Parts: sequence; structure tokens; C-alpha cells
Amino acid sequence: MESSNPHAVIVSSPGVGHLVRDIELGNRLVADHNFRVTFFVVLEDQATVGESQLIQSAKAQKLLDIVQLPPVDLSGQLQPNTPTFTRLTAVMREISETLRSAISALKPTPIALVVDIFGTPVLDVADEFHMLKYVFVSSAWPLALMLYAPILDKEVEGEYVDQKEPIKLPGCMPVRPQDVVSPMMDRTKQEYHSFLQVGSKIRKSDGVLVNTWEDLDAATLNAMRSEEESYGSAPIYAVGPLIRSVGPPASRSQLLDWLDEQPVESVLYIAFGSLGVLSAQQITELASGLELSQQRFIWVLHPPSKKDVSADRGDNALAYLPDGFLERTHNLGLVVTQWAPQSDILRHPSTGGFLSHCGWNSSLESILSGVPIIAWPLYAEQKMNATMLAEEVGVAVRPKVAPTKGVVGREEIEMMVRKVMEGQEGKAMRGRVRELKISGEKALTEGGSSFTAVSQLAKQCVMNSSQR
Repeated sequence: MESSNPHAVIVSSPGVGHLVRDIELGNRLVADHNFRVTFFVVLEDQATVGESQLIQSAKAQKLLDIVQLPPVDLSGQLQPNTPTFTRLTAVMREISETLRSAISALKPTPIALVVDIFGTPVLDVADEFHMLKYVFVSSAWPLALMLYAPILDKEVEGEYVDQKEPIKLPGCMPVRPQDVVSPMMDRTKQEYHSFLQVGSKIRKSDGVLVNTWEDLDAATLNAMRSEEESYGSAPIYAVGPLIRSVGPPASRSQLLDWLDEQPVESVLYIAFGSLGVLSAQQITELASGLELSQQRFIWVLHPPSKKDVSADRGDNALAYLPDGFLERTHNLGLVVTQWAPQSDILRHPSTGGFLSHCGWNSSLESILSGVPIIAWPLYAEQKMNATMLAEEVGVAVRPKVAPTKGVVGREEIEMMVRKVMEGQEGKAMRGRVRELKISGEKALTEGGSSFTAVSQLAKQCVMNSSQR
């Protein structure tokens, strides 16, 4: 790669979800916009299986200069139950000195630094090297809430979750109190103050990259761009949808072989992400609802939450299913307790629905596969994602009672599954999601909105470089 190419640094905080989209952004910058990208991987400990696979795959592509920074040990500073937002921002703060030394050794000096929301503590390093600083976030509506949070902090009295009216965001859909992101649920906790600090840092950046596209989030993107007093003046670039690159699987999964034998759009895929766990009672209700629906399914099942793990059943996830469930449904579906090739399953013609926690990566994968969603949000910004997909975009249904507030009963589960898999509403959602699939793919092609946004970002980087 020639040294004349503009040189950018991407720093990816710990976690498979962050790695997926950060790697895809780096690949786009190199392949489509002639950048050189040094990609720093930050881990909390030893790489997980998922992280290792992503890193090795990215190295094999040979588009990015990948540098794995030494793991950070904060065991003496943080408690084991420290919330994610506080923990990961602390990890990234701790890595600053190591990153500073690594960047100082790069020739030529990079002209831009890109981090995700947890990486905002290292933005000060960019100032030392006179680099442009960008923050890459997942979805637009939660970003608007984060950018507006410092203003809400001064205007709203009491806890957000106790408000009687939806929380107003200028130009955007208001946020129901029960849908606020996890760090805003308790204003007395350190996680809330970390969240405010990150929002303030993003407002002072040289630009915010959002993993969405204009057609999907037009109203929210326009509001953030036009309401500078509310959301700050940092330019907003819609650069998505960036999801995991799908190549030929290392080995043919038996799940895909089974899908080959099923009718088109007849299978519901159920997965809650690597951190998504249900209570033992909820596992029972979900299994019973699936059985009542008589729909085909693939269910990636984890053991229940720690407080529900019993001494006699332990971590054996299958032991928490109702007695006889596997025997009664053996002709309908599969329950797996190990890793499943989610991208391949969602893209398979036989998959017709996705019961998902609504993490943004999973939501984009579902949309780009043309698959409607049963929204089952569990933590972080997933409740906002679920509301947006169900009420604004029209590609999802969600239970009446939030899964974080109570157990969703088997009858409601049966109803939602049937609605998506065989009802008229499901057909309408399938039509809408197919339109968005085409729109999202077009956004990334030359001349598309996201391709053009990254081109504008690249020009800003080059102009800044020439003025240094």
C-alpha cells in the first residue's frame, strides 16, 4: 500500500459487536476510498473464540494493518459486576498510554483517529498528534439521546424511568421512559455520569459516523444535523449498513443442511446474542409458545440467568426446557447450545423470521437478509432499537410487556410467532423489510448515500492533512 494514501487509525474496544462493524468500516475505507488503515484491537483479557475468528479473518483479507494491544488488567480497580459502560470506558482510558506510544511509531503520522463510544477517552491522544477525531456509533436514535443527554440532565428532575410523559428529543421520536438506555436508568450511579461524559466528548469530535443509511433513519439524521443547539455541531455521517462480511463457511454447518430441507420462509430463528440470557421461567414460556405455534424453528439456547441456575441442572441449557419438549418438536425444529452461523442462517431462503434481542448488528443483518423481527430487547439501547423497528420502520412486532419487566406468556409468544410467520401483518412486514434490504445495499454502492458520506469524510481528512 503506497504511503501517499491517507492514513487513518481505528481503535476497536473489546467485544465481538464492536470488532464486526469496526473491521467493516476499515475495509470500506481501504477498498473503496484508498485509505491505509492501522487497526488497533483492544481486549480485556484473552480473545474470545468470536474475537479470535474475526481477527484472523481480517488478517487473511490483508486490507488492514492489524495491531493487537496488550490486554488491560483492571481487576484491582473494578468490581466483577461493574456495568458495561463504566467498565469498557475504564479499559479504554487505561489503554491511552500504550496507544500513544504505538501511534508515535507510525510513519507517516495518521491524519484521523476513529473510535467507538467506549473509546472516547482516547480522543485526547488524537489532539496530541493533530489528528481529526471521529466516533463510530451503532444506531441513530440512541445517538440523538446521548447527544441530548447533557441538556436533559439539567432540565429533567428525578429519574427518567419515573417520568409520566415521553422524553422529548427535538425533531425526533420521543423516548418512552421505559425505553431509555441502560446507563440512564439510575442517575445516582457512576455509569450515568460516564454516559454523560461520553455524550459531551462526542459533541466535541470532528464527526460522528453512524451505522445506518439515509432511507432508514431520515428524520433522526435530519434532526441531529439541523438542531445544533440540541445535538452539537459535529457533522453526522450515515455510513452503513456495515455488517459482518459473509464468506464461504469453514465447514458446512448441519443447521444449514437442515434448512435446505425446509420450505421457503418457514423457519423462525431465535437468538439473543452472546450476553442474552433468559430466566428459567421465561425459557419454559418461550418453549411452550413455540410448541403451541407449530412453526419450524432454530433456537440458540443459553443457560438461564445465574440466579436461576439450579444445583441439579447446572449450566446444561437443555435441562431447563419443559419435559418432553425436544421429543414433541423434533420434527419442527432444532435447539442448539453452541455457536451458530447467524449470518448464513438469516440469509437462507428457508428463514422467515428472527426472534432477536435487537442489538443493532443483528437488526441490520436481519434487514439485509429480508427477514422481519420479533423484538425481544434485553439491555443497553435494545429497547430503543426495538421501538424504532416496530413503530417507525414497520419491520418488527414486540410483546406488550417488556421482557425486562416481566415474563412474556406462552399465548402471546404463540400469537407473535404466528403473526410474523403466517399472518397478513407478517407478509406486510416482509414486503417492507425487502424494500429496506434493497435500499441498504444501494446505499453502499458507488453513488449511494453511504458511499458518498464516506467519500466526504475522506475528503475532510485529506484537506486537514494538507493544512498541517
